[in-house]
Amino acid sequence: MSQLLEKLTMPAPAKLRDLIRQIRSVRTQAEERAVIEKECANIRGMFRDEDNTYRCRNVAKLLYIHMLGYPAHFGQLECLKLIASPRFTDKRIGYLGAALLLDERQDVHLLVTNSLKNDLNHNTQFVVGLALGTLGNICSVEMSRDLAGEVEKLLKSSNAYIKKKAALCAVRIIRKVPELMEMFLPATKNLLNEKNHGVLLTAVCLITEMCDKSPDALAHFRKNKMVPQLVRILKNLIMAGYSPEHDVSGVSDPFLQVRILRLLRLLGKNDSEASEAMNDILAQVATNTETTKNVGNSILYETVLTIMDIKSESGLRVLAVNILGRFLLNNDKNIRYVALNSLLKTVQTDLNAVQRHRSTIVDCLKDPDISIRKRAMELSFALVNSNNVRGMMKELIFFLEKADAIFKVDCTSNICIAADKYAPNKRWHIDTMLKVLSTAGSYVRDDVIAHMISLVSEASTLQAYTVQQLFRAIQEDITQQPLVQVSSWCVGEYGDLLMSGQVEEEEPLQVTEDEVLDTLEKVLNSSGSTAVTKSFTLTAVMKLSTRFTQTIPRIQALMDQFGSSVDMELQQRSVEFAKLFKSYDHMRSGLLERMPPLDAKVGSKGDGEEANTNGETTAVSPPASPAVKQEEGNALLDLLGGGPSPAPVIPQMEKPAAPPAASNDLLGDLLGLDLSSPAAGPAPMVPGMTAPQPQMDMLGGLMDGVAAQPAVQMSANNLGIPSLTAYEKNGLKISFSFQRDNSNANVVIITLTATNSTDAPMNEFVFQAAVPKTFQLQLQSPSGSVVPPSNMGVVTQVIKILNPQKAPIRMRIKLTYNYKGTDVNDMGEVNSFPAALWQ
Repeated sequence: MSQLLEKLTMPAPAKLRDLIRQIRSVRTQAEERAVIEKECANIRGMFRDEDNTYRCRNVAKLLYIHMLGYPAHFGQLECLKLIASPRFTDKRIGYLGAALLLDERQDVHLLVTNSLKNDLNHNTQFVVGLALGTLGNICSVEMSRDLAGEVEKLLKSSNAYIKKKAALCAVRIIRKVPELMEMFLPATKNLLNEKNHGVLLTAVCLITEMCDKSPDALAHFRKNKMVPQLVRILKNLIMAGYSPEHDVSGVSDPFLQVRILRLLRLLGKNDSEASEAMNDILAQVATNTETTKNVGNSILYETVLTIMDIKSESGLRVLAVNILGRFLLNNDKNIRYVALNSLLKTVQTDLNAVQRHRSTIVDCLKDPDISIRKRAMELSFALVNSNNVRGMMKELIFFLEKADAIFKVDCTSNICIAADKYAPNKRWHIDTMLKVLSTAGSYVRDDVIAHMISLVSEASTLQAYTVQQLFRAIQEDITQQPLVQVSSWCVGEYGDLLMSGQVEEEEPLQVTEDEVLDTLEKVLNSSGSTAVTKSFTLTAVMKLSTRFTQTIPRIQALMDQFGSSVDMELQQRSVEFAKLFKSYDHMRSGLLERMPPLDAKVGSKGDGEEANTNGETTAVSPPASPAVKQEEGNALLDLLGGGPSPAPVIPQMEKPAAPPAASNDLLGDLLGLDLSSPAAGPAPMVPGMTAPQPQMDMLGGLMDGVAAQPAVQMSANNLGIPSLTAYEKNGLKISFSFQRDNSNANVVIITLTATNSTDAPMNEFVFQAAVPKTFQLQLQSPSGSVVPPSNMGVVTQVIKILNPQKAPIRMRIKLTYNYKGTDVNDMGEVNSFPAALWQ
């Protein structure tokens, strides 16, 4: 009795609006926390006392506290009690609390399953709606299996309110348990015959989810002629008069129209019959939809996407591109961005249609919005061809001058690629590259520099013109490092042409040898010049010693000056160049003669070895055809003077007869190597050098000067180690089997075997490998470049690894091949080599 009296005299808890007013009146976060903590304590006390009178009010306040970000999990069971209450107001708060406080990761949510099942069979439609809404929010796999039958029954209800909520709940169940899809297929048959727009909208959502999840369901709806039914609904929406219930800015139910268009896109993709059935209605939507409001633009955008995805007529595709062209003229930057994105996807299939809007696209390069400029730049490069290359390059270079720094690197590279692909002549190509180098500043990639050097070396008739233009450019500005690097290389190679004045169509540049050296010395002494630029310039000055005649003492003095440079690379170069002057002057003209034409492409790497940023030796497998001579790549790397020197790669070369020993001593002394053994073999001739190099037999004893070893006799798997699967993906399997060189225990020979289990051949197969610099790697030519299908044949390749330190082998691999017309690139890492390989 005393407890009852205490409850009767206890004041009623504060209402929700009073709590909201109290929280909003506080001034600091600490005060807010104090108010929340006090209210939570009161609510907990009420819950402990099993107060049924104010439970609904307390849970409502708890949900508000939860929305503010404070913990409210202690109210979960109270929500279940409210759901079990017969009163609708209690159920409404209880289901709202369950949707907010419960999720499928907590076992508590399973306790609500029985209440949901009871309420799904309730006589009141609003109670059924509450249960369906909550189930659609929190249902798990177990709950979906238990209640899917109840939802399927409600889909057949005659009540439109229940039917639309059941359809949305079915979407959630299918996402959780796709195998329950078959249960709902029969119920969808009559949903599209409904007049209620809410039911139609949810029905289209349900069918779209089914088609998206299951190819079988997609085939089922195509077979049952779903497209004509959707076309009829869409046509009624377009032709219908004003309806206040469904009108949005003068458009009849745009939400339903957009959903129908998305479903048509799924049904018409790769299906000619379905696409033919929807061509007319898509044309009507595209021509009759109002474009002055954003609502109409959203429908037109979905229409364009549908036209592009299905097998539509060519005229309809042109209409879609024209709609996107109109979007580009819209004042809304979001619509312009969407249009550029869509045109970028379309340009590969409908290039001519997109070309009609080229001027509008180019104008977008001047848009103040950075994202629009980025998409406009990408689309502009996609539109470049041999017919418009001059005009487009002019616009893109103008854009490059004022572009943000984040655009300049990509813009520069893409201009060079486009110019290389579509250049009308060499003169225009070189002028364009010169303009890019002088405009982009330091935002030029290394491969563009190499490509420009290659371009000049190939254009023999334009070398005098080019070196004159480049020299004039660095006379005016030496702050742009890529431009200075290319200019230095060209002045060093073609300095004699600069002095000769033999330039067609241009007034020759009157310059003396001292003026050329003044400019190059200015670069060398500039604090703004990078180490790479100074390396280029120092090499150029040395090369000029064979092109110039009056300034050789000055060049010698420069070499001596930089012989004490704090930069190790410059010091080494200077010392070696000075040594040439002092001890081997008779070899200087041969060593520094003009480079042969180089072959390089923008954005590509040459065959052979290279040093990557992780300090690894990378070997690219040579093609099945005869390989390009390795010496040319090494000479180019040395003369360009760019980047760290790569780790040695085991050479593949014939061993010629032994030459006179005197030549070995001469060059060995020059390079600082002890190569005086009479048994050492000769080196191959490096382009531009008159003296032979010593042979270094890295397989038979690295740089030990021993005689060439006879051919190694190897037995299959003479290590007794089982094969290793290095890569297995998408039907391609790479296996390694192991052997050891009988003449050198430090060399492991790996035989690569590539097999293809798919139904189509893998063409242009190339295997690349990289190992740390403590190893040396050689890839021999593969047995072929096509991996036959269905494991009907193999491609083999021999890999040799020199491991003098007996360290565990780590290898990174890269695979490229063409499968059914698609280029495939993949990378992997092999770290599970057997320990017996280095024991």
